[in-house]
Amino acid sequence: MRHAARLFAATLVVATNVHAQQNFVPKKPTEADWTAVAKLPDFTGVWEATFGGGGRGAGGGRGRAGGAPAFPAGPQLTPAYAEKRRANQAKGAEDSQAANCLPPGMPGIMGQPYPMEFLLTPGLVTIVIEAYSQVRHIYTDGRPLPDDPDQKFFGTSIGRWENGTLVAETVGFSPQTEIAPGTPHGDHMKIVERFTLTDPDTMTIETTVTDPEALTAPYTTTRTLRRHRAWSIAEYICEENNRNSVDANGKAGINIKK
Repeated sequence: MRHAARLFAATLVVATNVHAQQNFVPKKPTEADWTAVAKLPDFTGVWEATFGGGGRGAGGGRGRAGGAPAFPAGPQLTPAYAEKRRANQAKGAEDSQAANCLPPGMPGIMGQPYPMEFLLTPGLVTIVIEAYSQVRHIYTDGRPLPDDPDQKFFGTSIGRWENGTLVAETVGFSPQTEIAPGTPHGDHMKIVERFTLTDPDTMTIETTVTDPEALTAPYTTTRTLRRHRAWSIAEYICEENNRNSVDANGKAGINIKK
């Protein structure tokens, strides 16, 4: 009987936690909700990371922006994770998850050289990312970060507005995502982003990664986005014309004759 009582109590706690999260299911916005959104900074539209100028290629296609990007210093890793990075780098660029059409997830997806569209609605910021046709949700409806989040490529993002800056905290990442190329993360990685307009068509995103298992210090990067008001998001199908291949021994490569 005692065992049954404990099991019932544990089930009740789980059910209560699930119910508490369900209380934050979006509801029909009111006129006051939309009025509040109208007073927020104008993030709407399509944005592209800047790498020294340029933009889409000729004929309306996407082109990597001109100039080489200025990469920040890499993350400071613990010895165990430094060894993991060395092992990953030894595999070669072709033998990667991206080569097999897996999206980079967070934080890498936010630094891709492809446009992204921001949509602001009551209690939610939605980011439509052209790369891999991905969609992020940053909930600003007051819900808390989950205590036991599902592991996802984008994690779970909870946001708030601080003096015109959108602050997003994200937890719960798939083990297939990385802190930086070739650099895995631990089970307790957390990412904090600060989205700020520096002028009507320029946005900065400051991203800070903390990870007690993988990092000896927080890893912070800053990128700049430019708004393109006449752009729209294009379709991105990674498997279309994919030239990645795997030989009989499981070694990844690229078939350039395809």
